[in-house]
Parts: sequence; structure tokens; C-alpha cells
Amino acid sequence: MKQARQTSAFKSEAEEAEWWYANRSQPDKDFAEATRAGTLKRLDPAELNARLSSSARSRVVSLRLPEDDIALARQQAMQRGLPYQTYIKSVLHQALRSQGSW
Repeated sequence: MKQARQTSAFKSEAEEAEWWYANRSQPDKDFAEATRAGTLKRLDPAELNARLSSSARSRVVSLRLPEDDIALARQQAMQRGLPYQTYIKSVLHQALRSQGSW
């Protein structure tokens, strides 16, 4: 039986995003390997809904940002090979965590 891939604890969401970007082809390889080995399994609708509802802790929020900030975020995200919205989310996450509690 194949062991689960171990990932290290990440210091930030940006660091995790960079790791996933660098290893982005691995899930395709794992899927192809599971297909060849016949170990793929299909989730029934109840199990799929349970998994989706347990991981749905995100909330959609709309923010108005200056065009210059969006352009800068797009540029910085591109340099890191990330989608700009993911990059903005990680920057916001880091900033909030660095402030600590008041």
C-alpha cells in the first residue's frame, strides 16, 4: 500500500502555495498511477457532500481595492507563479497573523 505523501509544516500560506506550485504535476502522476494500479475509488454522493461541507470554512467577500494595488499584486503574484487572488489572500493572511491580538 502506498504511503501518504508527507509535507512539512509551512510558515505561511504563501510558502505552501509555492510548494504546491512547484509540485503541481505530482497529483497528475499519482492519478495516473492509481488508474494503472486499479486503486481509484468513486465517492458516493453522500460521502462527497460530507467531505465538501466539512471543508467549506471559507466565505466569499468582496473588497474594493485601488487599481494600482491590484496591478502590483498581479505583478508580484506572477513573479511567484501564483494566481493573483491566491497571492492577495496569502498576503492578507500573513498581515493579519503578524498583527497578533490587540
